[in-house]
Formats: sequence, structure tokens, C-alpha cells
Amino acid sequence: MTVKYPEVWDLDVLFPGGSVSPELRVHMDNAVPKLDEFEKLSAKFEVPASADDAKSVAEVLEAVKDMMLHLRQSSAFIGCLMAQNTEDKKASLLQSESSNQSARFSSALQKIQQDLTKTDDAVWNALMEDKALKEFTFVLNEWRDKARLLLSEKEENLITALSMDGYHGWSELYDMLVGEIKIKITVDGQEKTFSVGQANNLSSHADAEVRKESYEKLEAAWTEKEDFFAKTLNSIAGFRLEVYKKRGWENPLQEPLQMNRMKQKTLDAMWGAISKNKHPFVDYLNRKAQLLGKDRLDWYDVDAPVTESTQTFSYQEGAEFILEHFKKFGPELEKFSRTAFEKGWIEAEDRPNKRPGGFCTGLPMTEESRIFMTYSGSMSNVATLAHELGHAFHSHALRPVHQINRSYAMNVAETASTFAEMIVADAAVKNAASDQEKIALLEDKVQRSVAFFMNIHSRFLFETRFYEERKKGVVPASRLNDLMEEAQMEGFGGGLKSTHPHFWASKLHFYITYVPFYNFPYTFGYLFSLSVYAKALEEGAGFEEKYMALLRDTAVMTAENLAMKHLGEDITQEAFWEKGIALCVKDAEEFISLTSSAE
Repeated sequence: MTVKYPEVWDLDVLFPGGSVSPELRVHMDNAVPKLDEFEKLSAKFEVPASADDAKSVAEVLEAVKDMMLHLRQSSAFIGCLMAQNTEDKKASLLQSESSNQSARFSSALQKIQQDLTKTDDAVWNALMEDKALKEFTFVLNEWRDKARLLLSEKEENLITALSMDGYHGWSELYDMLVGEIKIKITVDGQEKTFSVGQANNLSSHADAEVRKESYEKLEAAWTEKEDFFAKTLNSIAGFRLEVYKKRGWENPLQEPLQMNRMKQKTLDAMWGAISKNKHPFVDYLNRKAQLLGKDRLDWYDVDAPVTESTQTFSYQEGAEFILEHFKKFGPELEKFSRTAFEKGWIEAEDRPNKRPGGFCTGLPMTEESRIFMTYSGSMSNVATLAHELGHAFHSHALRPVHQINRSYAMNVAETASTFAEMIVADAAVKNAASDQEKIALLEDKVQRSVAFFMNIHSRFLFETRFYEERKKGVVPASRLNDLMEEAQMEGFGGGLKSTHPHFWASKLHFYITYVPFYNFPYTFGYLFSLSVYAKALEEGAGFEEKYMALLRDTAVMTAENLAMKHLGEDITQEAFWEKGIALCVKDAEEFISLTSSAE
């Protein structure tokens, strides 16, 4: 008998009662004395004087681990509450409290990290050879290197303290503004009220009028509040740039590159290869326009289905499809994902007041994940579900690894998710029952290439140019619109008739303060995972173990070293990236060929 998978996640097993949970209250209250003790430990911590201090450093690392687990458990849970109901005011207050606790921890940890920078090099090298610390060598060296780039402990603590009500406060304001937006759109002859997330889902609606109305109503909403969003974006960027200036960092990409453990040369090689290979995807956009009866595509048609027979899946069917094909790759991925479905780790229900988008978050104390999305039955939704399960599987693969060695960067995080997505997307195309269905599914694959090579490239171009202008002063909404349209025309290779001028206001990623430049890591992960996927196809069923070994290394290596160790590739060269792009070009060419022969 088939188990019926719940579409609403189970949060009560973590902290019963949601934002009024007594258990959550106790957990957060217990964080206060823990933080007091950690701050005392930090204050007492002294610069290591010899290799004999290895044991005391290891003890500090255990205290760091315990504090991280406690704070991440509550912050992840509160993030789930905020996502499932944007009108949960109590959750918003808890989020602020959680942010303040995290700030205290960060300040105390910074002091320890800065003390480590003062360690004599000879002593440091001896410490790294001690068996108590050897497994943490990469992370400790990274802490030391990063701390050397910061200001004094007192100044960095001040920045952290001020960021709570300043820098991060602007991000929370953005969430609140978006949560209040409600859009009325006529669907199937009835006017309905939609949240931003629900309205965004209509971008792939079969009815062109619904797509257009949804786009125009959303654009009107962003326009109405554009000055609020412009003020928010400028304030976030202004705070960030001022901190960079004080630290002596001239390049706004220094922090995101550091966070993603990759070189500027790697990033330049990736975008260089993409920029030289956009023509096949412009051809795809032009072919899609013809199929929709247009000379060129408007923005709101980019996600439009091109066939009337686009297959839909109930949530149960989508889950079973994913599990069937995960099992062909490896038993561990299938077993883990089945657990996620059966235990209610996934929030998929389509209902009002959910935030837009999707994510996966980890709850480290219970070694569980929670996946958030709004599922409406398209193949794209099934792919998104597989994508987020890939994130969760990455955390699962890291279970044998010490918590200190689990903080992988965003670019390699997207590798696991995109890998899982590819398994499902490829299977869908191969299993297509007709040419029409194959066209629809193949297009869904090409759509992801368009998103990573064109849409995300335009976000990157916009953000880099915005930051350069922001250095000179506040950038008004009208100029932000111009920058966005220019970036979209370039990013899409001139393949669009109309653009989305207020995309800068609509995209949550521009307003995330904890992760600057929340764009290029997606493209990195997509192309990097293509190489991993190609290796999986080549080696067959036994690859899963090697794949999990790669995932376990993601938090203890640079991106360049990870690729060299597990793939034997130099990712600072355009040639590496062109291999992955070539696979995507084949999909675009097959789509054009199939749709042409079908006429």
C-alpha cells in the first residue's frame, strides 16, 4: 500500500505550537546563559603560545560547535514559521530575538578568531599538526586568514551590534513590505486574490492573458512602492560598502568570493564562457516566440508553456516520480528522500500568505531538514522539489563530519541541489510518452539554462553596476529601473522584446544581508554539477559513494581544489565551463529541431 505523503510540513515534532511554543521559548531562554558562558570563554581565550595549547583550542571548538547547534536549531525553525505564514507577527519578533542572539555569538567568535591571527607562525604550524586539531586545519586557517582582513575586535563588534537594527533591519523591512502585497488577478473567469509567491507562479500559466495580467499587476505593485524598495536596497548596499571601505576592501566581490571559497579568475572564466555561448539560447527564445505567435518574447512569456499538453503531477505523483529515478542513481538518495516525504519534512501546499520561492533549511540538533515551496503541479515544480531534496541530501551526506567542518559555501551547495534536479529532468525527457510531452519537458530543462546563463547573469550585471554607482551616492528608483533593463538586455543577449524594470524590487535575493551577491553561486553550481552528473552517467550505479565523498569535502576545500581532486579539472579556465555549456546547447538545439519537425 502506497503511503500518502503530507503536503504540509511537520514543525510540531521540533517545537510544538509554532510561534507560541513553550518548548521554543525555553530553548531560546536557555540560549542566554549559554551565550553568557561562551562570552566568558571568549574573553578568557588567550593567543596560543605553543603546541601544548592544542587541547585548549580543541575545547573552544567544541564550545563553538555546541553554540552553533543551539542557535541554528531555533533560527531555522523561526525561518520556517516566517515562510509558512507571512502574517505571523509573533514569528517576526522571534526572528529579531534570534538575530540578536546570533550577533552576540558572532562577536564572541570574532574575538577568538582574531586572537588566532596573533599566533606566531611556527606555533601555528605546530598546532595544525596536532591530532586534536588536524581535522580542522582548513577551517582554522580560513578563520585566521579572514580575521586578518577585518578591523579591530572593538570595531568589528560595533559593526555587528549596529547591523542588527540597521543593516539586517532593512532586510526584515523588505520581507514585511512584500508580505503585505496582495494582487487581484482574473483566472478562469474569476477574480482571485494572490500573494506575491502565488502571483509569481502564474508566470508559467497556459493562458497568455493571465500571464500578462499577473506581470502587469505585480509591476504596478512594485512601482507603487518603488521608493520604499529603493531606499531599502540603497541602505543595505550603503551599509555594506561603508564597512568594506573601513576594512580597506575596494572590490564589492571580495566578500562573496571569499564566502564561496573561489577566485576572481574562476568567476571571470565562468561568465566569459557563458557570454561567448549565448547565441543558441537566443535562438531558443526566438523559436519559442514563434511558437507563441509573436515576433519576439516579452518578459512575461519567458516561462510560458509552448504546448497544450503540458503534463501535470499531483504532489503524490511528483513525489513517486522523484523517488523512482533517485533510486536508479543510488539507494541512499532514494531512502533519504522517502524519509523526507513520509515524515513531513516538506511544506508544499498552495495556500495564501506563504512567502514566495523555495528553500531547504537544516535543523542540526535533530539532524533533520525542512523544505519549503509552493507546489502547483507543473514539471517545473517537481524539478524544484528534487532541487531542494538535493540540498537536504547534502546535509545528510555530511552527518559523519564534525559540525565545524560542515559549513559549505553556497556555490557548492547548489551543486548537490542541481544534480538532483538533473536526475529528474533527464528522466522526464527520456520517459516522455509523445513528442508534444517531450517538447514540454525538454523546454523545462532549457528554461533552467536560460535562468542560469541569462536571468542570473543579468542579476549579476545589475548588482555589480549598482554597487559601482552606489559608491558615489544614493541610486534613485528610476536609475535602478534603467540599470535593470540594461542588464536584462545584455544578459538575455538581446533576445527579449520587453524587460522587467522592477525586477530589482521583486527579487528577494538582492535584499538578503547575510549573503552578498546571491546570484553567481547558482550558475556555478549548475555548471559544476553538470560535470559531476556527466561522471555519474559514465560510472553508473557505483558512483553514489564517490558523490557523497565529494559532498563531504565541500566544506574543507576551495572550489578550485575540490574540482581538481574529484573531477581532475581546472575551473579557472573557460574550457572547463564550456564543456557544461555544450551539454545545455544540445538541449536547446533538440528543442528547436523537435518543434520545427512537429509543424
